Amino acid sequence: MNPKLVAEFPMQPTKITATIVAALAVVLMSAPNLSAADKERVLHTFKGTDGGAPDAGVIFDDAGNLYGTVQGGSGNHLFGAVFELLPDGNGKWTEKVLHTFNGKDGWQPIGGLIRDTTGNLYGTTSLGGTRGDGGDGTVFELTPAANGKWTEKVLHNFGGADGYYPMTNLIFDTTGNLYGTTQTGGTSTACPNGCGVVFELSPAAHGHWTEKVLHDFGKGEDGRNPYGLIFDATGNLYGTTYFGGAKNSGTVFELLPGNNGKWTEKVLHSFGLGTDGSNPQASLIFGASGNLYGTTLNGGIHGYGAVIELMPQTNGQWTDKVLHSFNNDGKDGRYPQGVLIFDGTGNLYGTTPYGGSGTGCTAQFGLCGTVFELMPEANGKWTEKVLHSFVGNGSDGVGPYAGLIFDPAGNLYSTTFAGGAGLGLYGTVFEIIP
Repeated sequence: MNPKLVAEFPMQPTKITATIVAALAVVLMSAPNLSAADKERVLHTFKGTDGGAPDAGVIFDDAGNLYGTVQGGSGNHLFGAVFELLPDGNGKWTEKVLHTFNGKDGWQPIGGLIRDTTGNLYGTTSLGGTRGDGGDGTVFELTPAANGKWTEKVLHNFGGADGYYPMTNLIFDTTGNLYGTTQTGGTSTACPNGCGVVFELSPAAHGHWTEKVLHDFGKGEDGRNPYGLIFDATGNLYGTTYFGGAKNSGTVFELLPGNNGKWTEKVLHSFGLGTDGSNPQASLIFGASGNLYGTTLNGGIHGYGAVIELMPQTNGQWTDKVLHSFNNDGKDGRYPQGVLIFDGTGNLYGTTPYGGSGTGCTAQFGLCGTVFELMPEANGKWTEKVLHSFVGNGSDGVGPYAGLIFDPAGNLYSTTFAGGAGLGLYGTVFEIIP
């Protein structure tokens, strides 16, 4: 984590591997429900020379190739990279590094990627670029060429007042504009380096992009340190903040566009320090009925995080409901930080980077983690099932921070921040097979 942010995020469990520190280092698809006989398979173990420490998940292209980002590594990949994994049809996957960041074009991509309809990739780097003290982060585009190479273009360099430290995925609107958040930056003095912003990037003439700050956090109880965004069907934006709100434990917010080009923020829910969860650190998703679903890093009945649902009421208010609180013993996971996904029958899936029943979890970086499923019951309650607990020796990876995606066959895919077979301490890309 950037030193500028340490004081602002004291409650966040630290992501640490000795290797990464020494090196300086959503796609929603319906699929069948997973069975009880789930197994995990490592598709790729990062070695440092090809990057390492993936914090975000992966996405598919139309051909079934996977794409993702890694924060750092060693050698030429010290500042992070964008990678592709190509299946050979026999169960093996080959990794290809598409771009290596050099600092001036960005450094430490924490957020994941999105694709446009022509196959271009878009993402953010949390640091680097040409503005600010060492660079305040960038928005970048990667364009494929006929020779198999990819060309990177920086669409925006952040400079503090317009945002600093972007670390979540971008989203498109229907006309091709990009939207995202920065953890800090902006003009508020309520936080040491600003409380974060929601921004829009619009394509302009001659290939340039214009940034516009839609909301500057830190004024009153509107939240601080925002995470990822989603749209509803009418063009309103929804997101979460890690801090701020009425009890300084985070919020769920909505941004509504006005005819004058300005956006109005509305806080839908302020988290407390108790059983309703606190400190959300992931994007939300909509359910079929228009309810919002997400995770909180802390809080819940036992204080180890929760899965929550927000339901709109006729009076314009939203009601919060905890679907699952992670248990005291940690065997079902702790501190969820990834976005959730639904399957075709209404079950929820997610990850936790800590906890699980793997042998030696406590000794291995303090990480381990789980992949879990939540199944709704007729009485309104939800039952949790752990689909996979990562083992303590890290051979199958440890610390899955990111959310999951489905392939058409119902297999789940994501990344682990650390672990891996052999000498791999730099993380993995894995698959859960029903």
